[in-house]
Amino acid sequence: MKFAVIGGTGLIGSKVVGKLNAAGHEAVPHAQSTGVDVIGGQGLDEAMTEADVVVNLTNSPTFDEASAAFFRTSMDNLLAAARRGGAGHFVILSIVGADQVPELDYYRAKVLQENILAAGPIPYSIVRATQFMEFMDAVLSWTTEGDTVRLPATPVQPIAAEDVADAVAEAAVGAPLNGVRNVAGPEVFPLDELGRTTLSRRGDRRTVVTDPTAGMFALVKGDVLTDRHARLAPTRYTDWLS
Repeated sequence: MKFAVIGGTGLIGSKVVGKLNAAGHEAVPHAQSTGVDVIGGQGLDEAMTEADVVVNLTNSPTFDEASAAFFRTSMDNLLAAARRGGAGHFVILSIVGADQVPELDYYRAKVLQENILAAGPIPYSIVRATQFMEFMDAVLSWTTEGDTVRLPATPVQPIAAEDVADAVAEAAVGAPLNGVRNVAGPEVFPLDELGRTTLSRRGDRRTVVTDPTAGMFALVKGDVLTDRHARLAPTRYTDWLS
């Protein structure tokens, strides 16, 4: 099959392209660097030419209230181009629990993206993943002051980007779900504990202080960012750190 992977040069997209091509398909990466603009629309029709499946892995450049406009415009443009190109399956990557955290602008925007896809003209699949292991350094940096990192004890279930890419590629080659598939890492950690483990294993001398008001994850109530009934990926966090 032929796949148009929009956002195909990024962390997940580049892995998805590699996996699909290794399986004998034709997966073509598209991004701003290849002349495809999901907001302005330039290059979209060419990218969709003869594509059986469109995989959209683009992301908003910001995580604030402007992210909603990005997902609305990009999805409208991509769905229109995919329909003109005759694609029979449209896949996106979203977040486990996104619909349970309306306090976060970015999560509301991801739910908007899901809803636009579900209401669109093309059979679809939504893969929801838990928090990426690769984002832990960024999470630590957000609330670092000197040698102290403040983190809430929010439960998270980290998943490796490699495992996310496997899940996206599997969904893309399969029949449209016309629904959601959740994928998650094999273990649940309080975020503050995960921060301590990360710093310890890396020899980082910063100290993690538990603070229920610190950072964006302080707005998350309960364990909505985890799913013990999701399809569990194999990579454990300490193995990934190694």
